[in-house]
Amino acid sequence: MKTDKKGAQAKVEYNAFLAACPSRRLLDRISGKWVVLILCALGGDASTQPGAAGTPRAMRYSEIHRLLAGVSQKMLTQTLRSLESDGLLTRTVTPTVPVTVSYELTDLGLSLHDMTRGVRSWAQAHMTEVLANRENHGAHTT
Repeated sequence: MKTDKKGAQAKVEYNAFLAACPSRRLLDRISGKWVVLILCALGGDASTQPGAAGTPRAMRYSEIHRLLAGVSQKMLTQTLRSLESDGLLTRTVTPTVPVTVSYELTDLGLSLHDMTRGVRSWAQAHMTEVLANRENHGAHTT
């Protein structure tokens, strides 16, 4: 009977539509542009071609920073730390001179990467339409 209780407790259902649901904070965290771009970069999607997919790989902090044009060091560091604390990526420190720090997606991070790749691809593929709609909407509201 104790194993049944543990199984029932482990099978908690979360409902993000409820104000007190902790999954709301997670959704807020993972929906940020830097999270999506970091997951895509580590997932091997750093190609400039929409929809292009590569092989997930470890990347050094400096590689990620160069790739993500416009991200500040502070924002990148904070985002990487939050992804690590959520178990979406691992941080590996190699004792070299200077010290080498690399980041790599975990299995959990890879499962989220599959979703973010689609969002990124959609945004790139439909940006022209979105911009045209914004322009048309602006013309009708002024």
